[in-house]
Amino acid sequence: MATKIRLQRGGRKGYAFYRIVIADSRAPRDGKFTEKIGTYNPNTNPATVDLDFDRALYWVECGAQPTATTHNILKGEGVYLMKHLRGGVKKGAFDEATAQKKFDAWKADKQKGLDTVREGEAKAKAEAAAKELEAEKKVNEAIAKKVAEKKAAEAAAKAEAEAEAAANAEATEETPAEA
Repeated sequence: MATKIRLQRGGRKGYAFYRIVIADSRAPRDGKFTEKIGTYNPNTNPATVDLDFDRALYWVECGAQPTATTHNILKGEGVYLMKHLRGGVKKGAFDEATAQKKFDAWKADKQKGLDTVREGEAKAKAEAAAKELEAEKKVNEAIAKKVAEKKAAEAAAKAEAEAEAAANAEATEETPAEA
């Protein structure tokens, strides 16, 4: 049986969510599988991968062939690095503790990079919100200025009308006195 490590699609239309599965190469994409070893969500930034590392390493060492995307996922999670380090241990290049130290150092560096990306995304989102708020404040100030000008014009027109009415009232009071 030719075993593959591949993605099995789930999720709704336009919002894909994948399971990372071990399956026979002849089985359909969303069909029967041997084992589920993780999930992959490409909708987040950076993409979220939840992987059973030990089982993935076991299947890679057993000869299961990953598809291109799953190869990139496994490589990003460090499965192939650990396979390489275990090969070095078997050859006697270094011991198991050194291999684990190298892997832990790589994993810490990788996590630091992911944290940087997340912080950058959060910072960009905050800056966009601040710019939007400033633009909204400018629009509100312009509207408030127009409303104030309109009210001032109405008040001036009202005062002018009252002054004219008062002048007309004075003129009508003086006119009967002259006659």
